[in-house]
Amino acid sequence: MTETLISVVIPAYNYARSLPRAVESVLAQLHEAAADLLVIDDGSTDATPQVVDALQAEHAGRFRALRKGNGGLSSVRNLGIEETTGRFLIFLDADDEMAPGALAALSAHIASNPQSRMIIGAHWSVFAGGKRSLQAAKPLPLTMRQRVKGYLLDKTVSISNGACAMHREVFAPGGYPEHLRNVEDLPVFAQVLARFPCSVVEQPLALIYKHADSMRHDLRQSLAAGTEQVVNEVFSSQRMPQELQDLRQAFLAQRCLSLFRDCYSHGEYALAKTFYMQALRADWRILGRWSYLRKALRLLFR
Repeated sequence: MTETLISVVIPAYNYARSLPRAVESVLAQLHEAAADLLVIDDGSTDATPQVVDALQAEHAGRFRALRKGNGGLSSVRNLGIEETTGRFLIFLDADDEMAPGALAALSAHIASNPQSRMIIGAHWSVFAGGKRSLQAAKPLPLTMRQRVKGYLLDKTVSISNGACAMHREVFAPGGYPEHLRNVEDLPVFAQVLARFPCSVVEQPLALIYKHADSMRHDLRQSLAAGTEQVVNEVFSSQRMPQELQDLRQAFLAQRCLSLFRDCYSHGEYALAKTFYMQALRADWRILGRWSYLRKALRLLFR
């Protein structure tokens, strides 16, 4: 019996309209690799259950589906890890799409790079109206410290769900934190960069759709995640090695700056000012970040 090399997991919560596109983008290329597909409905309240049923009827026996009570993306991804058998996992959002040839490219890359435990690919950003922009996968820094710093602080290392594949070994230090309903992938990606060999494939692996109602733009969820609990999760001793713990304070400042930016762009100026001051207390060197300082000065003189 052929071992499953790649398991694709699609978490679905109230994306009945876009789910068929995501599912069919994967089914179209399952034959190109030893791969399978699992769709998990996270307690949707729209027509997602009916859409899943229709897709299973149309593509009988070609993919599995589960339905669970709503628990958030982390709970779905953790269930996906438990319920799949592939050596590598891809978590494709239900509003995105797997790029043609992605599974074949990953299969070939895994064969050529057997030591790699996370493969980061390029992706297409797709905007309203259909315009596309290719986001290249940049070469990774040489050391694990540089990779973690590039991901958490300098933003020179970019990873997107759907455009990366992770070996199931990387979840041993910790799975997805279910108490976080936003930025839940930060602790996982950080721990992989800190503890495991990673590689890059130049081919686009996903089409990632940008739209205003995406979880990626949900200020309420971002605020709920907060600062301290995100920092504590990323830098928990089980995830982050001791030799990288000195990056904790700088990441706290960066997290506060991210919330400052989000609040500022949503017109929540009082909250924005609070987060900027928290960032400043965490690391005074943020004064050299002119793009943030300019906005903070505008708030000061409002």
